[in-house]
Amino acid sequence: MKVNCALRIVKAFFLVSIADQKLREIREQVQTHLASVPARLTPERQSALENKIREQLDAHNAVIIAHYYTSPEIQALAEATGGCVSDSLEMARFGRDHPAETLLVAGVRFMGETAKILTPNKRVLMPTLEATCSLDEGCPIDEFSAFCDAHPDRDVVVYANTSAAVKARADWVVTSSIALDVAEHLADQGKKVLWAPDRHLGDYVRRESGADILVWDGACIVHEEFKAKGILDLKNVHPDAAVLAHPESPASVLEIADHIGSTTQIIKAATELPQQKFIVATDQGIFYKLQKAAPDKTFLIAPTAGEGATCRSCANCPWMAMNELELLSDVLDAPEGREIFVDPGLADRAMKPLDRMLSFAQSLNTSVVGRA
Repeated sequence: MKVNCALRIVKAFFLVSIADQKLREIREQVQTHLASVPARLTPERQSALENKIREQLDAHNAVIIAHYYTSPEIQALAEATGGCVSDSLEMARFGRDHPAETLLVAGVRFMGETAKILTPNKRVLMPTLEATCSLDEGCPIDEFSAFCDAHPDRDVVVYANTSAAVKARADWVVTSSIALDVAEHLADQGKKVLWAPDRHLGDYVRRESGADILVWDGACIVHEEFKAKGILDLKNVHPDAAVLAHPESPASVLEIADHIGSTTQIIKAATELPQQKFIVATDQGIFYKLQKAAPDKTFLIAPTAGEGATCRSCANCPWMAMNELELLSDVLDAPEGREIFVDPGLADRAMKPLDRMLSFAQSLNTSVVGRA
């Protein structure tokens, strides 16, 4: 028995080290991408592209569903054309309920997959399928399945920032806003949890819930670059500012935060908290919605100390930046290689843990929103 346990531990350590190696590879890919960031569009070119996209949306009965972390231009265009700007699950639900036949997803690949899972009868397109996520990429299905098999006594809970295959392997899919509730629910039932892929969010949920949680060693390359020291230095300059942090940030950042929450919860907190100034530890793309929701308040991006591959302008996901107006303008006319497909059997299996979360949220009368 002891030998088998030891083998499981060694095997689990080896599999997690694979995720860490994948993360290093991802950083190198990001650095390559950032070296070729396109020049900013002229106002005339931007206007021409936006008009072209509007015409194409009408011609193809399509709608844009965009994530909070895309550029302000993409978010504004989505809203102006009757689309949606939200987290990945709400994006998918909006697409499911919208009469459009084609969903144009501006985000990263797992978001397109989630939309396809919820709406298998609609065409789902993305500006580029190369837009991915370090959490998704750092949790490959074969290694993750082996990790789960090594711990059969644990309920598998995965973050929405994962592939359809990983979701299909899980017992639960969660967003950041409901993860803590699910962990407490499972702990009350005496169940142990295997959590993937974000180690910072998993550790946060473990600390707050007291649940027995084994965490896969993945991370968001944007959020893990936030530095507590940099935030404290900035707070010394702006002592009246409150700190808003996403739970994918490191524990040292969360310890000094005035509010910890999902993307939607951060926006809500900014409108409700009495402070007029905020230091925000999440992707800077959220500033578009923050400034719309609270135009009289000031928002400062949390520093990353200039470290890490993601530091183009402090905190911007490089894959979200791939959602450019140029690419968006021709995807409906040239969809080849940019359409999302999910095997129907895999989609059915992935839908079960998603349904479990939605049913649980309904029982709590909770709106399921998050970064994902």
